[in-house]
Amino acid sequence: MPDQSRRIVLLRHGRTAWNAARRIQGQLDPELDDVGIAQARAVAPALAALEPALLWSSDLARARQTADEVAKECGLTASYDQRLREFALGEYQGLTHAELEARSAEAHERFHRDEWDGIPGAESVAEVAARFVDALRDLVAELAAGETAVVVSHGASTRLGLVAFLGWPTRTAHDLRPLENCSRIDLVEQRPGQWALESYNFPAAVVA
Repeated sequence: MPDQSRRIVLLRHGRTAWNAARRIQGQLDPELDDVGIAQARAVAPALAALEPALLWSSDLARARQTADEVAKECGLTASYDQRLREFALGEYQGLTHAELEARSAEAHERFHRDEWDGIPGAESVAEVAARFVDALRDLVAELAAGETAVVVSHGASTRLGLVAFLGWPTRTAHDLRPLENCSRIDLVEQRPGQWALESYNFPAAVVA
């Protein structure tokens, strides 16, 4: 009997020039650089091999471009959802890590500990967790038995959304290693409504 378990693959977008420069992106909208495009093209066949039925993505350019490469390989049309965006990081967006540290060593240290509540103009952890989980629940409602969905999103919001979706304390996200560009997380439904983490930060493709 074929496996009727439902699966979700959470994929971080490919690299941008801002990633390479260690510049804080948040919800600002840089596109993929050449390495990022190559990463997306390299990971797409591995995802196509899973025969996904659904492809959802953040509507920010770096996620859309990554999803577009996956869509070509999978024969799917991506659906874009603002709820899958990265954290809005207020006044820190556009700064390099070095610039933030020069402004305030304490703020830089808190940022690296993922203590983002209190950043002027930023979303709260609770807000990001709620919107990301709402999106995943809507995705699950469209996923039939035995089907796989791919979700293209961002490093910090995906980590937080993952732990909130699994019902773990949001603080647990701090214990997870940051996601690499175009790495993935695999979730499998063990029993109706009960999802388990199967793999984390899996390097689905290597670009020289």
